[in-house]
Amino acid sequence: MQLHQAGQLDAAEQLYEQVPEGDPQRADALHLHGVLCAQRRDFARAQALIWQAITHKPDEAMFHNNLANVCVELGQPAQAEPLYVRAIELDGGRLDALSNLGLLLSRTGRADDAERLLRRAVELAPDNADFRQNLANQYMRMDRASDALQQCHDGLVRAPRSRVLRGLLVLAYNQMGKRADAEDVLRAWAASDPDDPYPAHHLAAVTGLAVPARAGDAYVKRLFDNFATSFDAKLADLSYQAPQHVADALRRRSGVASPVLDMLDAGCGTGLCGPLLAGMARHLTGVDLSEGMLRLAHARGGYDDLFQAELVAYLASRPQAFDAAVSADTLCYFGVLGGFAAAAHAALRPGGWLVFSVEALADDDDAASHPGHLLQPHGRYSHGRVHVLGVLQAAGLAGALAEPVFLRNEGGKPVQGWLVSAQRPR
Repeated sequence: MQLHQAGQLDAAEQLYEQVPEGDPQRADALHLHGVLCAQRRDFARAQALIWQAITHKPDEAMFHNNLANVCVELGQPAQAEPLYVRAIELDGGRLDALSNLGLLLSRTGRADDAERLLRRAVELAPDNADFRQNLANQYMRMDRASDALQQCHDGLVRAPRSRVLRGLLVLAYNQMGKRADAEDVLRAWAASDPDDPYPAHHLAAVTGLAVPARAGDAYVKRLFDNFATSFDAKLADLSYQAPQHVADALRRRSGVASPVLDMLDAGCGTGLCGPLLAGMARHLTGVDLSEGMLRLAHARGGYDDLFQAELVAYLASRPQAFDAAVSADTLCYFGVLGGFAAAAHAALRPGGWLVFSVEALADDDDAASHPGHLLQPHGRYSHGRVHVLGVLQAAGLAGALAEPVFLRNEGGKPVQGWLVSAQRPR
């Protein structure tokens, strides 16, 4: 356990495996070995190990809760639900299981039951900022922004520096049309935490003033480092489609059906695109700003190389290195796309393909107030179709298409995007 806590996973695993059958600590060793495998994203093995632990110690609530968490990661909500229920039956004070069950019910469309459980977790642990966050998010999904606002205020009384609760407070004010209140929160936040990049970025989104050409490196890195461990499960909840879209578009437009391409996954995140690109990639490289995301991409496997770098700078450093470059839901953190398009053109070999997704902005959506892109209150940019196609043409890319697609759900509503593809001329 000490080795495990210190991050020495290989050494810890060797010792967990040495605890023999009949040893009183065998069940704990199996459970912790399963937790270790889950950290490595080997969820199938984690599931098998924790099941074994339960057969040795069937009345341990923690085992049931953690096995349910693994089932959620494996996309098995029907198996997870009774495990959470059993954990609560075994230990009524197991509030993490109560909250986790509430989140699962929310994901599976049982909003009223989810609210009841999440509210109960808050009542039993009013100082827990995570429980407040979960309940506030549930209220946002139910279009009850005023209730979300109250949870944020109550939570911030107890945890006044909680970044998540302050961020949700801003979103709730925006959803209610109270932009001035959102601006006040962000200005106070920036004053109290001048090194935090979040308030400055979102203040630009709320006010429309001093809007950056793209989200700053510090903002993106902190956002995704903090988000890394829950990223895949969260996107699964949102019916996330962007990786499948870009892989399908590349296959369709290139005509490639075998692993012959040297490919770049630009903004690879946890590596969700990797398995989808494997059938076309002779060599697959991933690049991302977030170290936390890259660790998970490494654990998922499928990449020949992974680099921590800003993607435009990385593209510019690799002239004619790739037969294809894809980017799924990364360019929503870019407003101005000209630098990216030029760097992608330079990094592609003649005949190489560029495929990416962006969030959609209608070309007639108050076009006078924005140059083809707009920083939205949630902190991401949306882009107009005509603008994107013009940027690609100006960069020397040919045959550009921008197809309307569904990217994911957010706040219970579909997020529409453009699936964009173009080719460097031969």
